[in-house]
Amino acid sequence: MLTGDRNQRIKRGGGRGTVTGHPLQPTARPVRPRYERVRREETPRRTRRRPMAWFVGFVLALLSVPLTFRGMNDDGPTPIAQLLAFLPWFLVPGWLALLYTVLARRGLLAFWAIAVLAATVGYTLPQGPDAPAGAAERTGKARFRVLTANLRLGTATESLVDTLRRERPQLVAVQECDNRCAEALRGARMQEAYPYRHIMEAPGAGGSALLSAFPLEEKASLPGQLAMPNAVADVSGTPVKVQVAHPMPPNPDALGTWRKELGALRSYSASRGETPAIVAGDFNSSQDHASFRAVLQTGLNDAARLTGQSRTPTWPNNTPLRPMGAQIDHVLVSDPLTAVEAEFLELDGSDHLAVLADVKLF
Repeated sequence: MLTGDRNQRIKRGGGRGTVTGHPLQPTARPVRPRYERVRREETPRRTRRRPMAWFVGFVLALLSVPLTFRGMNDDGPTPIAQLLAFLPWFLVPGWLALLYTVLARRGLLAFWAIAVLAATVGYTLPQGPDAPAGAAERTGKARFRVLTANLRLGTATESLVDTLRRERPQLVAVQECDNRCAEALRGARMQEAYPYRHIMEAPGAGGSALLSAFPLEEKASLPGQLAMPNAVADVSGTPVKVQVAHPMPPNPDALGTWRKELGALRSYSASRGETPAIVAGDFNSSQDHASFRAVLQTGLNDAARLTGQSRTPTWPNNTPLRPMGAQIDHVLVSDPLTAVEAEFLELDGSDHLAVLADVKLF
């Protein structure tokens, strides 16, 4: 009967009745476990992230190497010594690395980025003591101005002469003073303003000069590939040792010479005894170089540090990257001298800013 056939073709228990065995009836799709679906969806995304994670790790490794040498108080080989001059700018890639690691939930890389940032911040803090309290208001034996200027192979000579006439510093340290520079400094107007001088003339970057409104005695020089004259100035009856600094730059082929000549500057300062000293010039090094900090540790203080400007870049001055430069030009003074003001001046034709410091002798 039809009833029997119908009962055989209709599945019992379904409210609507589902016909089974029909050739067009779709078969049920197997249900995969949830964890398998997640794995298939997420694997390509992780694959895409992996190259970026490796790149961030590579950047952090590049930053960590010079920071390690900084912590060891060692300037290291090339290119570590060169990178250390720009250590404060490690903060830029460090922050970008931290941002990526947090967004990508990379725990170990995030910890590494935090360590790099903490070390960089710690090392960029000013080196040396603060200026004595009330130094600007206290009356001293003398107050005078010290200027240091790198003329870039003598091309900024005219600008230097104009600056000297305008600012009237009593002590002037000149680097890269070529033949035309020496001739200009020996002119009648310069002779009148600076009757005392110690000029070591040489072509190109080799020459240097020390100009003074104070009497100079015991003229000499430190050994070096670039001239570094020195003398003893009579400042209001007090002898003050004055040294022009210009060690070789830390180029790959001159790294040993750079260390040796900074060592000579350190020895000069350490041998001053009770005599106050001023060491001014282009040191080709910043506070992030161990060789420069060794000079400071003899009892010298940076005028820029004493006036709250220890991270003002002085080189390179003639490029759009000037704000990312390094402070390698310094005026250093020992007790009982202290700086109460400091300025950084443009010199047309130079790739350095000149440093002008107001100094008091107590």
